[in-house]
Amino acid sequence: MKYPYFPGCTLYTKAKKLDDAGRECSRRLGFELDELPDWTCCGATFPLVNDYHIAMSGPTRILADTKDQGGSQLVTLCSVCFNVLKRTNVVMRTDEERRQKITDFIERDYHGEVEVLHYLQVLRDEIGFEQLREKVVKPLTDLKVACYYGCLLLRPVKEIGLDVMENPTIFEDFVRALGAEPVDFPYKIECCGAFQVVHSMETATRCSRDILANARLNGADLVITTCPLCHFNLDDRQPEIRKGDPRFQTVPVLYFTQLLALALGLDAAELGFERNLIDPLPLLREKGLA
Repeated sequence: MKYPYFPGCTLYTKAKKLDDAGRECSRRLGFELDELPDWTCCGATFPLVNDYHIAMSGPTRILADTKDQGGSQLVTLCSVCFNVLKRTNVVMRTDEERRQKITDFIERDYHGEVEVLHYLQVLRDEIGFEQLREKVVKPLTDLKVACYYGCLLLRPVKEIGLDVMENPTIFEDFVRALGAEPVDFPYKIECCGAFQVVHSMETATRCSRDILANARLNGADLVITTCPLCHFNLDDRQPEIRKGDPRFQTVPVLYFTQLLALALGLDAAELGFERNLIDPLPLLREKGLA
């Protein structure tokens, strides 16, 4: 089984460990991520102004390339890329006026034919979590995991359609399939501060502190995410949080593909944990997973 794959910019730099683990896990699960040739940035944000058509030219070109290469589906790992591509596709399917202006500009014929999938959807809907459970070689028993969705994986719910926004379960079902225990915590769909970190470090620090403290309060050993920006904020802000509050308990933050890789038998030393500011290896060793 082969899926056209769009990695996006960050997975070639800061979030390379998200990409590397995802590719290796796909091979072990029996499907292939076939990277699009000559892809460009998706734009990283979806334009909220209806007449700002130029911002949609990039993601539309990516989708048109997928179609022209014979792909009916396009998979991505990054929740930001997923959000931008998915919402662009909705516009191309439903708004004739905007579609015409965009396709005229990029000189491509595209009407929303490609289905945009997140990697988690492939695991849930194509592989199946029960089948995933059968492929686990190192069950993550005794590991309590806070599943952090953030904003872009779920919202806006009518356009994204991945799960129920207020009470999503796809991440928790994924964690259970790996043998770990998902921790339900109220802040799992709250914003980490996102791009506010650029001009208001205080805002990003406060948002990240609330999420991490709430995860710890509900018994989490670690937090997982699909978003490179969420990972950066949640991991990077912790020394600053602890400086302001010595009682704060740090929490390792992993990409969900790294957790999947552990369960599929990859060595923890191969998963890039040295890039984490909060080292997860002591915890993983304590649990017998590294």
